[in-house]
Amino acid sequence: MTHKIFAAFLSLTLGMMGTLASAQGLFSPAIKVNDGAVTYYELDQRIKFMQFINRLGDLETLARKDLVEDRLKAQAAAELGISISAEQLAAGLEEFAGRANLKADEVIALMAEAQIDRQTFEDFVRNGLLWREVVQLRFRGRVQISDEEIDAALGSGGQAGLQVLLSEIVIPINAQNQAQVQDLASRISNLTTESAFADAARRFSAAGTRTNGGRMQWLPINRLPPALQPVVVEMRPGEISDPIPLGNAIAVFMMRGIDELPSPAPRLAAIEYGILRIPGGRSDAALAQAQDIRNRVDTCDDLYAINKGGPDEALTITAEQPSAIPRSISLELAKLDRHEVSTALTSPDGSQLYFLMLCGRTAALNEDLSREDVLNALRNRRLNSYAEGYLDQLRSEAVIVQQ
Repeated sequence: MTHKIFAAFLSLTLGMMGTLASAQGLFSPAIKVNDGAVTYYELDQRIKFMQFINRLGDLETLARKDLVEDRLKAQAAAELGISISAEQLAAGLEEFAGRANLKADEVIALMAEAQIDRQTFEDFVRNGLLWREVVQLRFRGRVQISDEEIDAALGSGGQAGLQVLLSEIVIPINAQNQAQVQDLASRISNLTTESAFADAARRFSAAGTRTNGGRMQWLPINRLPPALQPVVVEMRPGEISDPIPLGNAIAVFMMRGIDELPSPAPRLAAIEYGILRIPGGRSDAALAQAQDIRNRVDTCDDLYAINKGGPDEALTITAEQPSAIPRSISLELAKLDRHEVSTALTSPDGSQLYFLMLCGRTAALNEDLSREDVLNALRNRRLNSYAEGYLDQLRSEAVIVQQ
């Protein structure tokens, strides 16, 4: 009997030790972020939360990334002395639930059924609110929206329902080569086959598409320079345009296809872009510098740091109506998505290489919106850009150890 009691006691003790060890493992660090930590329990909870909101992808990888960012945001808020009150948190929970037409208590009840703790929901919302306050405090004073930018956002432009598939040849022109380039462009416009046009693009074009025979991707026609749109829309597949002046270049286009968009593209009211002017034109040194900058920047706001200590006139970041943008720049921007870069252009005299980055496109807004509405929309977009850059900075400076 004594042996049986001892065996039962030993079994119970070992079971309790196993449970304790499991709990200790669950609350041990899965990720260390500077002086803070993310536990395996938090990681498991975030994965369940992502499943609850139908997030797609590798959920563990995404959960780790999001939780690291949450720690960085909370640490940044603590350094600035920012905290969230109980009232602010309650309002944030209701705001989140309202996106699904629910009340916060209803969401919390549904999460409980999915084994998601209320604390997990509150932490998620609290970190979002903290970050919003951090961004407002750090950057709101730096966001200055001009009347011209508001005017541009209230404008309109473009035929929205078509997309085109073009090939291009862009040849720089100056006072010394003007006659020669005009003659070459005229001969190119008389070509009759796509293969001949592609060969000419490889030989003569300065555009980045030259290595691909001048072939561009499908583009909504309203992305093209406004003056070019009526010319392109009249072209038939296989047709080659007459030479088209672009300011400091001449372009020739070949139409490879035209089609309706599945749904109309929004009319563009403004395009925000940055130009960093690098001395040396298309010299090897300037192109190498441009490649180094490309490797170091993620958003237009990063260009300010690149130009720190340099002449102010070397960098311009502006938002303009599409019709106000020089044709050569507008054509390059048409090929870019947000935060993409082109180094195909130079200044008119060829002495500076243009590091051109698309910051964003603003769709034409509802005419019923006030200037104040437009101002707030532009300010929020600019703040979001600052926030992305600041979070990247925090991540690069942090000590992050994944377990």
